[in-house]
Amino acid sequence: MAESKEADQVQTEPQQRVQVRIDQRDMTTTYGNAFQSNATPDEVFLSFGINQAMPAQQEGADPEVLLKIESRIVMNWQTIKRLAIQLSQMVRAHEQQFGELELDINKRIKAPKE
Repeated sequence: MAESKEADQVQTEPQQRVQVRIDQRDMTTTYGNAFQSNATPDEVFLSFGINQAMPAQQEGADPEVLLKIESRIVMNWQTIKRLAIQLSQMVRAHEQQFGELELDINKRIKAPKE
């Protein structure tokens, strides 16, 4: 019974409006086609960069991919959760408008027409 009273009290409190001003004067834009993530119990580290295919240095050697990290963002877990929700909503809206985004490169490659 006490829980429902607390829930009612929370719902009846007036919402405070806050005006958010965004300052983009020092913003930079960086393109990234790859990312790397690491985490601690307190924070998440997202590193963004460019995947660059490197030709094999020796004949018969496996090709290499260089991931050049150019930007890193560190966030707390609450901010990461809000970001994950927002990104999920954006992807869902995009796919509804333009179709499913295929992540498997082999399924995206179309065979040449003969």
